[in-house]
Amino acid sequence: MAKNKKIEVIGREISLYSEKSDDYISLTDMARYRDSERTNYIIQNWMRTRSAIEFFGLWEQMNNPDFKRIEFDAFKNESGANSFTLTPQKWIESTNAIGIISKSGRYGGTFAHRDIAFEFATWISAEFKFYLIKEFQRLKEDENNRQKLDWNLQRTLAKVNYSIHTDAIKERLIPEKLSPIQTSFVYASEADLLNMALFGKTAADWRAENPDAKGNIRDQATLEQLVVLSNLESINAVLIRQGLEQSERLTQLNQIAITQMTSLVDNANLKKLK
Repeated sequence: MAKNKKIEVIGREISLYSEKSDDYISLTDMARYRDSERTNYIIQNWMRTRSAIEFFGLWEQMNNPDFKRIEFDAFKNESGANSFTLTPQKWIESTNAIGIISKSGRYGGTFAHRDIAFEFATWISAEFKFYLIKEFQRLKEDENNRQKLDWNLQRTLAKVNYSIHTDAIKERLIPEKLSPIQTSFVYASEADLLNMALFGKTAADWRAENPDAKGNIRDQATLEQLVVLSNLESINAVLIRQGLEQSERLTQLNQIAITQMTSLVDNANLKKLK
């Protein structure tokens, strides 16, 4: 179950969450557009109508193989009568429905699959439905764009990592090679070991040199440096398992950082990300 997301519709905050690949929208939040004090009454008033029961009954038959149709038929026959009432919990328990969900806790309330939620929005008002669909589509477009960006970034980094193994070492050495004195130090923090290998200084050294800077040494790193840093973390883990001392690992990691950075500085694929 994904973390709750929010959209704003005509000044109302509407909660959503994803169950596998399906999106569910809070009917409780939507009902506040009609009456902020009696959301349960608004939802139940809609659910007791014949058109609503027929709609989410049809949805269940198309999407839920475990839906209890006999119980559904009983509800449909009773709908419209003055004495007939139907709550989300009763509907779920009686028919084994999955299109409407009742959640408890801090982010609780009644949620419905987007198909059913849009039908509920129609009952609330045409204007509300229009803006709900518009905001929902905007959210999905943003999510799709982020997924495409993540995919393109991973694909580009994969190409970059491949080029690291095949490119010849350029003449310009980045970063500077550490001296024997520097590599003789034993650093208590493995993070600072990587900082020394790549940046030639510890986090404390960088902070002393940049007292007014925001963030830390890694926050100021270039994209190339971040790529190499990620690689160094994996390589360092292998070297640790091999039982190498920190000073020896630092020497190797520094040489690897030099090799990889010189391979990256003129990489065309990486430049496209900037």
